[in-house]
This record gives sequence, C-alpha cells and structure tokens, in this order.
Amino acid sequence: MARRLFIYIYDAHGDCRMTKVDALQSLRPGAQWVLRGDNLEWMDTEQTQPTEAEITAEIARLQAEYDAKEYQRKRASEYPSIVDQLDTLYHGGYDAWKATVQAIKEKYPKGQA
Repeated sequence: MARRLFIYIYDAHGDCRMTKVDALQSLRPGAQWVLRGDNLEWMDTEQTQPTEAEITAEIARLQAEYDAKEYQRKRASEYPSIVDQLDTLYHGGYDAWKATVQAIKEKYPKGQA
C-alpha cells in the first residue's frame, strides 16, 4: 500500500484544513501533476485527471475523516509517556494504570471533538 503524505494547512484558528494537494494524492496515488496556485497541470499518462467535483468531494471526505479523529489527537497529547505508564504499572498496579488511561478516555470520548 502506498504511503500518503499530507500537507496540513492550518487556518487562523489553528484548525487543520485539507487541500487540493491532499485530495489529488489520495485520489491518484503516484500520479504526476503540477499545481500552480489553483491551476492544475496534469502530466500523468497512466492515470486520468480527476474532475473538480471529485477533488472537492475528496477534500470534504478527507476533512471529515481528519475531524472525526480529533479525540485521538487530544488523547494522545494527554496520555502519560510510556515510561510514566510503566512506572504507574510497577508502583500502582494494573488498576492504577487503567484509571489513569480511563480518565483521559472519558475526558475525550470516542467520536466527539
């Protein structure tokens, strides 16, 4: 499976916004093209150029996918380091570790921003 590289663009509020580049990489992995401003020059001879409607729909899909995982990003930033988690397991046991992790999971429930 080809690995996709996304270029995250943040707006004035710090929110990530998917771009035409992200959509093109997702729709036509490995395709050759050049984007100058909003002008797309399709250079690939193997894959067909996506329509503007396809690109717009893919931007929306990618954005929804990214937004739906916000709880994961918030959790990840608050979980203790692996070293601290192992220390909690050693000194406090499984229940202490589970309580620490569960508190963060409850703070950022799955599926909620």
